[in-house]
Amino acid sequence: MTENILTSSPFSIEERKKIFDQNYSDIKRRVEAAALKSGRTFKDINILAATKTIDVQVINYAINSGIMLIGENRVQEFLSKEDSLETNAERHFIGHLQSNKAKDIVGKVSLIHSVHSVKLAKVISDISLKKGIVTEILLEVNIGNEDSKSGFSKYEVVNAVTEISKLEGVFVKGLMAIPPICENSEKNRPYFKEMCNLFLDIRGKKIDNSSMDILSMGMSDDFDVAIEEGANMVRIGTSLFGKRFYNI
Repeated sequence: MTENILTSSPFSIEERKKIFDQNYSDIKRRVEAAALKSGRTFKDINILAATKTIDVQVINYAINSGIMLIGENRVQEFLSKEDSLETNAERHFIGHLQSNKAKDIVGKVSLIHSVHSVKLAKVISDISLKKGIVTEILLEVNIGNEDSKSGFSKYEVVNAVTEISKLEGVFVKGLMAIPPICENSEKNRPYFKEMCNLFLDIRGKKIDNSSMDILSMGMSDDFDVAIEEGANMVRIGTSLFGKRFYNI
């Protein structure tokens, strides 16, 4: 399958900054409202800016405007931006990570969101041990049981946490999920609710070398619902930076 290629944006860097300013203000308002509905506050929710295809100048502007977490989806793009980014924001990797690319990411990010197999966890563990570090990870759950997505099934994830937590060099910080794509975000509410129940159940087991501090779910189209159902980290790209333009 041919990968979508980013084309030239019709917006200048300065226009992108203005789009960010407008959107960030609205997103903060929506995050606060959703947090209150779930009995929490704005401070309880971590907003991660998904920066795939976004120019470094715009990302740095966002960081200096208050964004504290940024996440890249692609290893090559992460590496191309690495040295140009402001240092006062945590860098996460949020995309699908292949085992042979893990060496390029481990040690360079604070958190890897998408650990989808025990095999990948073992690779990250081995690389971390060689570097003398501990890498914090989230386990990816295929909550919609979709053939097109990787990740642990909801039936596998408890055993996966138990097995992976025995590995040196990694620390399981929580779970992440991307529910099935749908036009109405309300249709994803049952998936988010199920993820939260799973998250709380695993947290209650108090498995060694895991903390279950982070439940990362919800993106531009459905982060409000995800927060209402228990997410404490949301990954927002398009709703923050504006539309991306592709040549398919």
